[in-house]
Amino acid sequence: MRNLKILLRVVGVIQIVLGVLYLFAPGFLLESMGHSVPSDDTFYPLAMLASRFIGYGAAFLFISREPSKHSLWIDIMIVIQLLDLAGGIFYTSTGVVPLSLSGFPMFNATWISGLLYFWRPNTSPTETPAKNQPTVTATGA
Repeated sequence: MRNLKILLRVVGVIQIVLGVLYLFAPGFLLESMGHSVPSDDTFYPLAMLASRFIGYGAAFLFISREPSKHSLWIDIMIVIQLLDLAGGIFYTSTGVVPLSLSGFPMFNATWISGLLYFWRPNTSPTETPAKNQPTVTATGA
């Protein structure tokens, strides 16, 4: 569980840093990664995406305290990372984005989703009745 807590914090910080950069310096971020800088009006939808990065990052810092109580958040991040990876594979394989730009993000999506999947808390319900609770049985009619 210690490894998962650390991983959740690392993923949370990554999300927050990406969110802050996309919110306040999207042109700088995209240019430093090698992407073309979009027109200024595109910065607004990037800011909307940034808010989600920041929100998810903050949530991951919060859930890192008790991951077993927040497995849905972890499962959703696994799906997000797999969708990121699928997008990278699609846009790279169709020639829209070169591997030099997509390789690192796809690598990150792979290790993040993989570790979250293998370290996620067990969510199978336990069938132990509470103490001092009456047992209800069905009777046939």
